[in-house]
Amino acid sequence: MKIYYIKYETIIRFFILLLILLIIGVSILLFKTLYGNSRETFNNNNDIFYKGNINEKVIAFACNVDWGNEYIKPMLNIFNTYNVKISFFVTGRWAKNNNELLRAIYLNGHEIGNHGYLHKDYSKLNYESNRKQILEAEKIIYKATGVKPKYFAPPSGAYNKHTIRAAKDLNYKIIMWSIDTIDWRDDSTKEKIVKRVVSKSHNSAIVLMHPKKETIKALPIIIESLKRKGYKIGRVSDVIKN
Repeated sequence: MKIYYIKYETIIRFFILLLILLIIGVSILLFKTLYGNSRETFNNNNDIFYKGNINEKVIAFACNVDWGNEYIKPMLNIFNTYNVKISFFVTGRWAKNNNELLRAIYLNGHEIGNHGYLHKDYSKLNYESNRKQILEAEKIIYKATGVKPKYFAPPSGAYNKHTIRAAKDLNYKIIMWSIDTIDWRDDSTKEKIVKRVVSKSHNSAIVLMHPKKETIKALPIIIESLKRKGYKIGRVSDVIKN
């Protein structure tokens, strides 16, 4: 019969490995506990909204605009056909160069949101820079429409504590999304966009989209599919109640 001896150093290494794995496991659990429900926490604090706060069959469409001028009017035509009013979040740069299009959006009954002046990474900006970007866009939007937006959608959904503070100081609610069309990707076809929205539909959802060719093709199908499921389609303000 063979007798195997385990070296003392091997036992020590084994227990050190177990301790490291235990520390990693506890750290992951702690992180999820503290940050895993950050979306819900923000919703409860009325700082950042990934979805609305009403439990009704209403879905908000949020269209972020910094390009895609050629698709704006076709989008408006589709929304008019279905009697749908949504939210358009425009950058100040875009609004400055497209006053007439912005006014057309507003005069068609759609809600205008603030998308910052430039489409950049706001999570890398300090408080003053965040505040300046939001305020500059606000001034241009107000000059063109006479309306001060009350919602701010940071470009690419990027933000930090300075973004949150700046938006709050300027009386904005930060808007994110719970359903992403991912329509900006070149491989996003009409069929993929429809599936992403319809399959994930839920009460008080906020659907992110952009003025893109495939989005135009997908919109009628999305609208009809959601209506068949009993949903009303509206603006961000239709799913967020103070």
